[in-house]
Amino acid sequence: MSEEEFELMDELYFVQSFGYLKEVLNWEDEELLSTLQGLYKKELIKCLSGPDEEIFGPANIPEKGKFYYYLATKKGLMEHNTL
Repeated sequence: MSEEEFELMDELYFVQSFGYLKEVLNWEDEELLSTLQGLYKKELIKCLSGPDEEIFGPANIPEKGKFYYYLATKKGLMEHNTL
């Protein structure tokens, strides 16, 4: 897990919006979307269309990621806590 991924995972113990993550991390949109996409591909986070609405099909983070909410998966929490 990269330093950026680790820092982002720190924020995903609870459901968080893209706007919140951008504000807290102070990253550019492209960096944040790219890091979220990488974590999603590794199944370390899940995407939600609303605070309580998980996306069960493929999530299109590059195009719609600014409108999603994010949460660490159990696998993501386990990996984050073992580093």
